[in-house]
Amino acid sequence: MKLFKVKKQTEVNFMQTYLIIGNIFSLLSAICLAISVIKKNKNDLIWWQVIDVVFCILSNIALYTYAALTTNSIALIRNILAYKNKLTKNITWILFILCIIAGLGANNRGIIGLFPIIASASYTIFMYITKNEQQMRWALVSNLLLWFVHDIYVQAYPSALTDMALSVWTLIQIYKNRK
Repeated sequence: MKLFKVKKQTEVNFMQTYLIIGNIFSLLSAICLAISVIKKNKNDLIWWQVIDVVFCILSNIALYTYAALTTNSIALIRNILAYKNKLTKNITWILFILCIIAGLGANNRGIIGLFPIIASASYTIFMYITKNEQQMRWALVSNLLLWFVHDIYVQAYPSALTDMALSVWTLIQIYKNRK
């Protein structure tokens, strides 16, 4: 009986450690995303989102959210290509389809696991078709709201809080930069 308690306590400590690590990476991701929102040009915005996605991937690993891990890995490729102006129509569609297929295949969270897939797939399309910062900001708001729901569910609380705060902040930036 005592051995069972020790094993159970060790598993709880192990899971708590990964939850903390996941939330630290989640916080670093959130900081990078916050920086991206205030950038004036699309390339600077995308660069900070490249860094953001790296921290997201590390958080996804720690929090065992595989659909998010898969879609964020594809998003990293997408963001790097967009930053280098190499995101062509064909590559966009390949990444879009890959995001959906790989995300669905890796989904271990049921309906909640669909949120990262939808967020990443739709943002992939917006990155290709959108040429101005205002449209990118609108795409970011919709993306953040989907991630907010997912992050609450997987207990990535710094990201969830930041998703909501950045949604509001981005809406303010949209208002300030309207023409």
